[in-house]
Amino acid sequence: MSNTKYGVVALGNALVDVLSQVPDSFIEEQNQQHGMEKGAMTLIDEDRAVELYVEMPKGTETSGGSAANTMAGYASFGGKGAFIGKVADGELGKVYAEDIKSLGVHYATPPLTGGTPTGRCMVLVTPDAERTMNTFLGASVQLSALDIDQELIADATITYLEGYLFDRDEAKKAFKVAARYAHEADRKIALTLSDPFCVDRHRSDFLKLVENHVDILFANEDEIKSLFMQENFDDAISAISEHVETAVITCGENGAVVVQNKKTYKIDALPVDKVLDTTGAGDQFAAGFLYGYTLGLSPEDSGRLGALAASEVISHIGPRPAVSLADLAAKLDIKAA
Repeated sequence: MSNTKYGVVALGNALVDVLSQVPDSFIEEQNQQHGMEKGAMTLIDEDRAVELYVEMPKGTETSGGSAANTMAGYASFGGKGAFIGKVADGELGKVYAEDIKSLGVHYATPPLTGGTPTGRCMVLVTPDAERTMNTFLGASVQLSALDIDQELIADATITYLEGYLFDRDEAKKAFKVAARYAHEADRKIALTLSDPFCVDRHRSDFLKLVENHVDILFANEDEIKSLFMQENFDDAISAISEHVETAVITCGENGAVVVQNKKTYKIDALPVDKVLDTTGAGDQFAAGFLYGYTLGLSPEDSGRLGALAASEVISHIGPRPAVSLADLAAKLDIKAA
């Protein structure tokens, strides 16, 4: 691949994740009172975030955000990556910055001074390992085109864009600026659709972004069908193959499908003794695939690294690897470190 300082630079929401295990009855009660939908991501305001934090059982707190979790996985494989995301200048923002840098991920986005606090995502995990997310975006949505470091984008093989960030016009402008910087430097743009409800909200803008700027698209079955308004999965796959060089569609326990240059590859899921938490499965699949891609591996081998990372993260609570993914990959007979 290209000779760059970084394999991947990601743009995304910089959020503190709060993960808590709850019974299904908790979600049902919250649904009746607040319209919380199991398995979905719901945007909430600061007051609701404080209220829910008090109501939910005490959980695990860690720096997070979808694209940042992907970069944590990418670094665990041995990849050199960077992250662009907005936090506030308070203590929580400092903790976030120190944590992501401790993983070996470059992070230098100037913090927001005054006003909106650092964002957070409350992740409720039910006994079936499904995760229901309630997100207060906070300072993260203040990311703008001014935060896009042209030199950093030019020095990364792939710029990876997080769909969750797409709810504000400033972020949409930032995505387009990042895409322009990347393509001017002959680099690649990757996008993850993030959530079917996110796609529903921004379908037209997402389609324009995919058609005009995206080289590599990540999605799950529901997201890709929503994007092209197709009920049939194969029809959605056919549609996306006309727009991007590479598409990676995750299918849960059925593995994934990779479409590259209109050729389709089936990727099998790796067996897991017990699924404890599906939080971060898609993020980690992207980490593995991107790592393989930046090494110049085949779509099959890149997909196998994605499946490996996803299988590791769903075997424990939390959206980031608990062990070295490079060590696990060494056992797959794939050059991944």
